[in-house]
Amino acid sequence: MDTGTLAGQARLLIEHIETPDMLVSKALEKARASAGVFISLMEEAALAEAAAATRRRSAGAALSDFDGIPFAVKDLFDVAGSVTSAGSRTRLAVPTAPRDSAIVANLRKLGMIPIGKTNLSEFAFSGLGLNPHFGTPTASGREDRVPGGSSSGSAVAVQRGIVPVALGTDTAGSVRVPAAFNGIAGFRPSRGRYDMRGVYPLAASFDTVGLLAKNAEDCVVMDALMRGVAPANTAAPRRFIIERSMLDDPELEPAVGQNLLAFAGLLRSGGGLVESRVMPSIGRARAAIGKFGWPGGVEAATLHRGLLASKERALIDPRVVARLDIAAATPVANMIALRRIRTGLIRALRHELDGAILILPTVPHVAPLLAPLASNDELFARLNLRTLSMTMIGSFLDMPGLAVTSGTDPQGLPTSVLLTGATGFDDAVLAAGRLVLRVHGADSFS
Repeated sequence: MDTGTLAGQARLLIEHIETPDMLVSKALEKARASAGVFISLMEEAALAEAAAATRRRSAGAALSDFDGIPFAVKDLFDVAGSVTSAGSRTRLAVPTAPRDSAIVANLRKLGMIPIGKTNLSEFAFSGLGLNPHFGTPTASGREDRVPGGSSSGSAVAVQRGIVPVALGTDTAGSVRVPAAFNGIAGFRPSRGRYDMRGVYPLAASFDTVGLLAKNAEDCVVMDALMRGVAPANTAAPRRFIIERSMLDDPELEPAVGQNLLAFAGLLRSGGGLVESRVMPSIGRARAAIGKFGWPGGVEAATLHRGLLASKERALIDPRVVARLDIAAATPVANMIALRRIRTGLIRALRHELDGAILILPTVPHVAPLLAPLASNDELFARLNLRTLSMTMIGSFLDMPGLAVTSGTDPQGLPTSVLLTGATGFDDAVLAAGRLVLRVHGADSFS
């Protein structure tokens, strides 16, 4: 039993091996010792909730199997009584949230306990995860590497074993990328699957709540808990398609491609029908973004237009300002074209996939070194675009995606594949993740 997973911690509580007091105290101790992972901890409240959960379990009145399990929350989610900073100094003086965001409220009803607000790229506007204001969280054993963003702190909190699961958000890859870099699982749903009330926005047409966990099974369970429903009993899909053009990408690192093919080979050995072909909609989406720009960036620039024109502009990470300024200059005609293209391609992709699950590299490379990126603005901008190049396509096409580890490169750094499908096929994508665990074994893959 892996006691670092959601299922493992639930078993510890059910079998009376640990109490909520013990789990939350250990989580807070690890959190305090992990620089840059959390922007704020809610120690007093978390310990009080843990004590209440311990009493409920002693009385045989647990709210759920998960009553008393700690989790972490990206600092874009409102948690009652705390400031939602969005990773920015410009928001440190805003009023505290009067109530929990809808997703946090759903998890509290089950007795789960938020222990703190995790760090992120400022305004969630970077795929690399650096934050000059609150520090940059790094994975245990890989402190010289970037964590991926923007849900950097949430991913590292899971990777370091502080909590078994954490909430994030994903607009262009902000859950899938840090999952890949940290060797864990991350799920980006179709838009509308999770309640977005009480979540600070970046780009409303692309924003989704997402989740990070040790493995795919915990993603399946958390998906149900976050929606307040029973886990879906969806049959595992049998048809998989490797998107061949992605493997031909000149920027794809060899180990990423090799591990994806090995991953697919094991799926075949487990009875999966795997083919390799070019998906026209994927290529057209990539070409449209390349020609007209990323529409999520334009929406973010519009959202922050007033802030960028104010004296508080000087408080924002200059790299974030630079990217917002570039996005703000995008012609209106480009946005009109992208909206039209997007609608057509989402329909076309559903037809092309016909219920199959697409297998892509989550990111074309492993986690890059932190120090060069911290000191070189041009390198940062170039590598940020490269890092998001594949997940951004999925967001444009509103594809639910589950990032899972596929192995390591020769340096021992994690590689990742993305199991993804047409919009609305979330249950099938999650079922594919469960199939991966059965075929590959939980000890080898997420």
